[in-house]
Amino acid sequence: MNNYYDVVIVGAGPSAVFLAYEMIKLNSKKKVLIIEQGKSVENRKCPIEKTGNCVRCKPMCNITCGFSGAGAFSDGKLSLYNKEDDDIHVGGILHKYIGVEETKKLIDYTDNIYLKFGADTHLEGTEYKEEVKKICNKAKKENITLIDIPIRHLGTEKSHELYYKIQQYLLDNGIHIIFNTTVKDLIVENNIIKGVKVQNSKDYIEEKDNYNEIYSNKVILAVGRKGANWLVNMCDKHNIKTESGTVDIGIRYELPDKVMEKINKYMYEGKFIGRVGRYKDKVRTFCQNPSGFVSTEVYDHNITLVNGHSYKDKKSENTNLAILVSHNFNYPFNKPIEYGRNIAQNLNAIGAGKIVVQRLGDIYRGKRTWKEELEHNTVVPTLKNVEPGDLTFALGYRTMTNILDFIQSVDKVVEGFAAPDNLLYGPEIKFYSNKVKITDKFETSISGLYSIGDGGGMTRGLMMASCSGVQMARFLEEE
Repeated sequence: MNNYYDVVIVGAGPSAVFLAYEMIKLNSKKKVLIIEQGKSVENRKCPIEKTGNCVRCKPMCNITCGFSGAGAFSDGKLSLYNKEDDDIHVGGILHKYIGVEETKKLIDYTDNIYLKFGADTHLEGTEYKEEVKKICNKAKKENITLIDIPIRHLGTEKSHELYYKIQQYLLDNGIHIIFNTTVKDLIVENNIIKGVKVQNSKDYIEEKDNYNEIYSNKVILAVGRKGANWLVNMCDKHNIKTESGTVDIGIRYELPDKVMEKINKYMYEGKFIGRVGRYKDKVRTFCQNPSGFVSTEVYDHNITLVNGHSYKDKKSENTNLAILVSHNFNYPFNKPIEYGRNIAQNLNAIGAGKIVVQRLGDIYRGKRTWKEELEHNTVVPTLKNVEPGDLTFALGYRTMTNILDFIQSVDKVVEGFAAPDNLLYGPEIKFYSNKVKITDKFETSISGLYSIGDGGGMTRGLMMASCSGVQMARFLEEE
C-alpha cells in the first residue's frame, strides 16, 4: 500500500462512495483512497437470518460497517423532493450550504446515478396527490405535519446488488479501497491535516498500539452515524470546532399493514412530524417499512440497537417505523451521544443483551410484557430474538411521554395507530455527532480536513449523504 494519496476518505458509506464516483466522472487526476473498517459489500453477511440470533460479528458488525455503510442493509429509500416546494424538508442541512435550487439539481443528478446502477424506476408517492392532501389536512388539525415527497425504494436485497456494481465501478476506475482497516487517529500539525494513522480493525478493537501512517493534505471524514462517537473523540483531541448537536432517541414501532394501508399505498413512507402533548418536543416518524421486518444492529462497545428494513420480494404482514424524539443539550451538559449511549446500555442490560419489546397496551397498564403474552399477541413480531420487558425502566419519562402523546395524536389521523397490541421495540437511537463546524466548502477548522454525510451532522439518509459526496468532489476539483 502506498503511504501518500492526494485524497483520503475515511469511511465507505454513501457520501464517500459518491465522492469517489464523481471524481471519476470529473476525470480527476488525483489519487484517491477510501479506508473502510468493515468488509467489501459482497462479503457482508448478517448471520441472524440463519441463526435467529445476533452473534455480534467480529471485529465489526456487518450491518453497520462495510462498503456502502448501513445503507447496504437498510431498506434503501431515496427521499427526493417536490418541484413546487421552496424548501428541502428532509435529509439534513446540505441546502443551507449550497442553496435549495442547487440541492434539487444535485438530487436529480444523484438519483440518475442510482438509476444507472439499477435502482427501480418506479417512484412511490406520486400517483395519489388528492388522497395524500386529505390526510395532510387531517394531520394538521392534530398539529402534525405529514411530509409529502416522492420516494424511490431500492429494497434491502436490491441495495446489495446496486452497491456491489458501484463498488466494482470504483475499483475498475482506479479508486483505491482498503477494507477491514480503521483510522486510529488523524495526523495534525499546526492545525493542518497531514494524514491518518491506520490499523487492522481487529487490532483496533483489541486496542493494540501498532499502526501505519498514510499521508495526504486532503482528508475527508465520511464516517456516518456509526462513526459519530469516533468523530466526537477526534474533535476533542484535535480541537476541531463543533456546535451543539442532536441525538434522536426512541423506539421501533410495529403494527399491522392494514392499519397503515392507505399511507403505504399512497406514499409508501409517511413522514409525520409534530410537537404535541405536554412537552412540545419534536417527535417524528422515520424509516417506514411496509410489509417489512424489524432488525438489529450492533454499534461500538457492543451496543445493540433496533432498526427496520423491507425487501422487494420478501414480505411480512406488518409495517414498522421509528418514532424518534429529538434531544438537544446545552449548558452544563452537552454530550448527546454519551446520553444516548447510556440509555442504550441500560436497555440492553434490561434485555440481557437483546432488544426489548413491549406491547403498547401494557405500557398504559403500567406493566411489563411477558413472553406468554407476546406469543398470543395479535401483532406477531417479525424480530424473533427479543426480550419481552418494560421499556419505561430505561427510556426516560420525558422521552416515553413524548412517544405516547405522539402515538395518540397520530391515531386520530390513522385509525388503529394506537391499538394496544401494537409493539414497541427499543432502543432505536440515531447518533449524530455534535455538528462539526464547516465552511461553505465543507472544510473544518483544521486546514485540509473536510466533513460530509451523516456523521458530522450535515445530512440524514441515503440520498442527501450521497449528494454531499458529489458536491465534495466538485469542490476538490475546483481547487
